[in-house]
Amino acid sequence: MFNHLDAVKQHFEAITAQLADPAVMADQERYRKLSKEHNTLAPLMASYDRFTRLEKELADQRHMLDDPAEDPELKSMVRLELPALEARYEAETEILKKLLVPKDPLDDADIVLEIRAGAGGNEAALFAADLFRLYQRYAENQGWKVEVLGSSPSDLGGFKEIIMGIEGQGVYRHLKFESGVHRVQRVPETEAQGRIHTSTATVAVLPEAEDVEVDINPSELRVDVFRSSGPGGQSVNTTDSAVRITHLPTGLVVQCQDEKSQHKNKAKALKVLRARLLERAREEQQAKESAQRKSMVGTGDRSERIRTYNFPQGRLTDHRIGLTVYRLEQIMEGNLEEVVTALLEADQAERLKAHGG
Repeated sequence: MFNHLDAVKQHFEAITAQLADPAVMADQERYRKLSKEHNTLAPLMASYDRFTRLEKELADQRHMLDDPAEDPELKSMVRLELPALEARYEAETEILKKLLVPKDPLDDADIVLEIRAGAGGNEAALFAADLFRLYQRYAENQGWKVEVLGSSPSDLGGFKEIIMGIEGQGVYRHLKFESGVHRVQRVPETEAQGRIHTSTATVAVLPEAEDVEVDINPSELRVDVFRSSGPGGQSVNTTDSAVRITHLPTGLVVQCQDEKSQHKNKAKALKVLRARLLERAREEQQAKESAQRKSMVGTGDRSERIRTYNFPQGRLTDHRIGLTVYRLEQIMEGNLEEVVTALLEADQAERLKAHGG
């Protein structure tokens, strides 16, 4: 299992050297990509270094015990220390095994995160806005960059739809299990009888496509421009800056009107279109591989109900892994770490089991 790690270590050391090269440092895009790869490999390399040191130390101690010429008193000390050393070696072996389980190649990708109000009218739109703030705050806590790529506000301050781009280290890895139907149970402010209502919002987490991953032929795009408008038909722009792009082969339509510049709206719309086309291709690939085992944390299907937010009880329940947390107020402020960690650990356990760990 560990045979190829010396080659990985050489590659890691080569990346480390490149990151110190002034020519590489001057090329921001190349430096960013190398930094991401370096950060991804760093935990594996640190574990491998600990593992090789412990392996050598263990071999030396056992050799000493087998040597008839060695001092008996020294052998006695080694026998006392050996169980603790063996335990450290076994523990590091398990850590290394987990780090070697094949990862999703898109784990370090930036993402396009789409939130849409589902069943429940205005209350669903308000919940969509709550989810947007939750992910925005969580991203900011992680030091990630957040940009709104498009939105469709509702009358009461919610969102019928909001799309955001999130950039940073390990964004897709941490948020990919958020895709699906999120259900909220609470008493709306407009509810005079104090009855609990159930509403839903749908979240889609799309890894952002690099230009090389999704090749878009400009001749296959229809680009329409129009005037932006706010909620209820309120005009927010007097120029034709809003952009609607239709991808003719698939029929996918993306529009953006948040920026005053037509060029900026077009760039944002293309970013979302690329992410959706990549997701479409991945879904088609996954459908072909549907006979393969699926992770217990779910398929990421947008129709799959994954989580319930019960405000009267202050409870969040993730239905895929049976996790229940009674601190909903803090979670809605962006403190999602406990939930994300539990999902990552469940996925890790499944992957390890699938690879004979």
